[in-house]
Amino acid sequence: MADTRRRFLTTLASTGTVLALAGCSGSDGDGGGGTDGEMTEGEMTDGGMTESEMTDGDAMDEGEEMTEGSMDGDMGPTDPSDAPMASVDRFSDAAGMLHQRSANDALPDADEPIDFDEQFLTQGYGPDGTVIEYYDFDVQPTEAAPIYALFYENGDPVEDQLNIIDVVPGDEGYNDFWQVHKVTVPDGYEANTATSVSHIQEAGYDIEPTETIKNCPVVPDGSTAELRHSADSSSADLVEGWYDGEVVPYFLFGEASLSSSDGTVPLSPIYVSFNANPDEDGGGPPSGFLSEEGSDQTHNVTATVPGDDGYSPLWLVNIFDNADFDSVSDLESAQDADILASSAAMVNCPVVAEQ
Repeated sequence: MADTRRRFLTTLASTGTVLALAGCSGSDGDGGGGTDGEMTEGEMTDGGMTESEMTDGDAMDEGEEMTEGSMDGDMGPTDPSDAPMASVDRFSDAAGMLHQRSANDALPDADEPIDFDEQFLTQGYGPDGTVIEYYDFDVQPTEAAPIYALFYENGDPVEDQLNIIDVVPGDEGYNDFWQVHKVTVPDGYEANTATSVSHIQEAGYDIEPTETIKNCPVVPDGSTAELRHSADSSSADLVEGWYDGEVVPYFLFGEASLSSSDGTVPLSPIYVSFNANPDEDGGGPPSGFLSEEGSDQTHNVTATVPGDDGYSPLWLVNIFDNADFDSVSDLESAQDADILASSAAMVNCPVVAEQ
């Protein structure tokens, strides 16, 4: 996956600083990805360890005690290919909301690859009635989780270093959406010496949150989601990161640049209908989306598509009466329908195709 990681270099437009996020950055369709308020080279503080504290290949002198803020002197880099794979289960009761194995035993087991093209691809409408397709990655919160990307003191990314996270699906605080945190390491640092958030914290490296938000769902190894929007230059290949010393795979969706000054993921509305209305027995999500007879075409309508102002893959769900199904084919008609529930949930559904 080295070639995939190298593609995820984003130049911060305002400074020329390179933001390398080993996958959870990505080249956005406009070649950007930097936003106002992100760290500039001048704002980066020299708060990491100095070369005198930890140089390339140097261990601590014999008899020297560990000092607070220094990384274990005996610690060396870890080859990701030799590291264990983290366990991932998106369908446990702790991880899933709409998709739980306890309610649907056909869902893949923990660590079993997920074919999102086969099981979680929905066909709906864009705001102007264009047919679109989007993946369903289930309900997600609005507070992004932190992801850590490592840079040398001169601003260069640490080549081949995997990004580091500290939560996976089912953990408290997990989110498919990640707020990028820039970690400054000394020039002698070797890639993949740090393989957990605790390593970063114990070393006392300087950590600076940015305004960049990335959509990177963590999935079991071998999972597939082959589609990407034409505005998305990201590879469909899995990207590897570190989670508590283990390798964790994730997708990257970069069909739009997302930013937030406080780590809150932006929202965009979507209008949906189900085979049974929510107030009916077994209604709402368990009944499935209503679709045209003999077709996969739903009349779910997104308020935006990639390239529109306000687009976000985190959708604020509004449920309309399925009695209005035939009359809904675009945003205007969806807004005119009888809305049974507003702001019912927030779901991660990146748009990956427009026909």
